[in-house]
Amino acid sequence: MESNPSDSIAPSNPASQPFDLIVPCAFGLEAIVKRELKGLGIEASISDSGRVSFRGSHESICRANLWLRTADRILIRVAEFPAGDFDALFDTTRDLPWGSLLPADAAFPVTGRSIKSTLTSVPACQRSVKKAIVEAMMRDHRTSELPETGPLYKVDVAIVKDVATLTIDTTGRSLHRRGYRTHISAAPLKETLASAMVMLTYWRAGRPMIDPFCGSGTIPIEAARIGRNIAPGLEREFACQAWPDFSAELWSDARSTAANQSLPPLEEKILASDIDGRVLTAARDNAIRAGVQDDIHFQAMPVHEISSKKNFGCVIANPPYGQRIGSGQSSRFDAEDQNGDGPEDWELDELYESLPAIFERLPTWSRYILTAYSNLEHAMGRAADRRRKLYNGRIECTYYQYHGPKPPPAARVNKSSPPKETEASEQTKPEPSAPQPSKPKSPWPQTPPKS
Repeated sequence: MESNPSDSIAPSNPASQPFDLIVPCAFGLEAIVKRELKGLGIEASISDSGRVSFRGSHESICRANLWLRTADRILIRVAEFPAGDFDALFDTTRDLPWGSLLPADAAFPVTGRSIKSTLTSVPACQRSVKKAIVEAMMRDHRTSELPETGPLYKVDVAIVKDVATLTIDTTGRSLHRRGYRTHISAAPLKETLASAMVMLTYWRAGRPMIDPFCGSGTIPIEAARIGRNIAPGLEREFACQAWPDFSAELWSDARSTAANQSLPPLEEKILASDIDGRVLTAARDNAIRAGVQDDIHFQAMPVHEISSKKNFGCVIANPPYGQRIGSGQSSRFDAEDQNGDGPEDWELDELYESLPAIFERLPTWSRYILTAYSNLEHAMGRAADRRRKLYNGRIECTYYQYHGPKPPPAARVNKSSPPKETEASEQTKPEPSAPQPSKPKSPWPQTPPKS
């Protein structure tokens, strides 16, 4: 369904009509992002794989940027229209009221992509859109000069099947960049994916948790911040903070409200372990910067030594699986792999085949394992209770979920903990409110939801 190109332009006024907003995310996380938005009081829809959409105000944009744990960024959808040739792309873009969104001194670089479209030259599309916006800005602001020395408005043109979508990025650096992680392991897990892994489990504050392959600590750090209700964007800046429509008072109120909702340190510390003591030094430093150093116990130990006297906990893990995140080709373990000293396939098999014996020492615990290792269920000796397809960078992975027994009432977590899914009454019962992943289709969606 085609939309009027000017429908989603909001006047330069905090009290104006809502923006049409797009929330890109990794494939498989759409339903989690939608649920997060609902928790913020924002009704959203999954418009396609890797994309959630909603209508919201300036205040909604602030809250979404501050609070979304599993999204990549928040984009303003300026317009969507047929663009089968350069005349259509240029003329429609120029006719939009850009002056109502961008101040006269705005810097507005244009990025782009073209998928299954007649216009295949992305640089040519970028130049066409840039020139059209320049003409529109000079018209709207009644000026012959655009210095581009002011706040940054990153414009993107995505052309999919001859339909162009123009967006402006409110976020800046991707939302997975929380600001606390300066030390990373050789195979880092994005903070957004780590949060999703935690949010797809029965873990909550007050319940035991172990990450036996913690690396630079991303999973336990994100879990601790979820358990303490710490807004993930609290320590970072956003692109739209510099925009004149987003006042300092608006951002100050949003940050103050978020900070006041944080909870005290966890009563039950998370155990984060790794065989490599060097990466634990980095993990501890990251936890300090994230403000959760008192919520996590880091310990150097091999996975076969993992045990606990506590019951009804959760093991949440991203073990090695033989691929590096960036290339999807070489081994995922550590820098030694580049010299040919990394583990062979038989070592992977040995690692995964050792897991059942380890988990036998944790009979009441639930186990959640993200991996691209295809023989996980064979190694575990039974099928997972649930599986989800998720992407770690460009690597297609499966999130295997083995549910432990339901804890007795006396062992359940205090109701003051942040709300999570209801416990399954049986080990094989599906998680009642856990979202289902969307089946990947196109890398960029075409049709926005009706307002």
